[in-house]
Amino acid sequence: MNSFIMKQIAFGGCALLLLLLPAACRKSSSVNVAAMVNNRVITYAELEKNYQTQFTAPAEGSTEDQVMIQKVELLRNLIDNEIMLQRAEKMGLMAVDADVEAKFNELKAPYTKEEFDRQLHNRKMTADDLKAQLRRDLSIQKLFNKEITSHIAITDADVSNFYNANRSSFNLAEPQVHLAQIVVTPTPDPNVHNLKNDKARNPEEAQRKIQAIEARLKAGEDFAMLAQNYSEDPNTTQNGGDLGFVPQSAFDKTSPELRRAVLGLKPGEISPVLPAADGIRILKVISKEPSGQRELTDPRVQQTIRETLLNRKDQLLKAAYYEIARNDAKVVNYLARGIVANAGKSSK
Repeated sequence: MNSFIMKQIAFGGCALLLLLLPAACRKSSSVNVAAMVNNRVITYAELEKNYQTQFTAPAEGSTEDQVMIQKVELLRNLIDNEIMLQRAEKMGLMAVDADVEAKFNELKAPYTKEEFDRQLHNRKMTADDLKAQLRRDLSIQKLFNKEITSHIAITDADVSNFYNANRSSFNLAEPQVHLAQIVVTPTPDPNVHNLKNDKARNPEEAQRKIQAIEARLKAGEDFAMLAQNYSEDPNTTQNGGDLGFVPQSAFDKTSPELRRAVLGLKPGEISPVLPAADGIRILKVISKEPSGQRELTDPRVQQTIRETLLNRKDQLLKAAYYEIARNDAKVVNYLARGIVANAGKSSK
């Protein structure tokens, strides 16, 4: 989900999409139904509105097939969100107005009214659109907190076992920087499995996506959660973007811009958007450590281990929970059916 930037869509491309639907599908459902989740519909108008919000302008050189791939993936996200929202509603976990207003005001806080209105305009959203998305996001977050996070327990034995198995990694031969990152790439990697299955497909999309993530970070959203949901680095996404400890000397071999950015940040601070070999990224300095062995008695070591183990279990449980929820739901994806039914047919 994307609190500020959430992927939403308008009826503008509906006519083209409906041409892809076979007659049988049109007879069995309303012509404006892209998917059915249990007894609720996701319309082509919703899909198009979400699409316009996420992809504010067609990427140069995009083909009709590429656009449809984006819409199929976006519809999958909308279906997943609807499944989770229905679960939250059934369990009485829907966000109340006070929750929504508090989050809305939190997002507005870093901007002037003109800047905030411009952000909404650029995303083709209204304030009511944003509040509706926030209500969905907060409700699903409450569901995850109840069903997943509240059941995760990291014991002292877990911490001790992790430390003993990785003791050498806490022995710093030189000053090191504990970093986390969120990476966005211009080409989708099939090995990337973030929670939202969200991947940029070209440089323009990558730039829009990283800017949206940066805005959410500035609004105070959790770095690790955004990394799990949206980062496109297959090696760090599951751990909330955690890169571990990086020797300070390693930055002598990087670009001066990166070295200045990292060494100039204080623990807890976040970098601006930076170029990377595989795309673009945002870094967070978790801590800066002098050389020497870090013992298990060090509270910072224990906290680091607990956060690492918590992120791992949280990622695993959420992935499994999504699968169970999909299995329990009755979903009909009319858009996907229509595309498959019309495979090989002329679009004339």
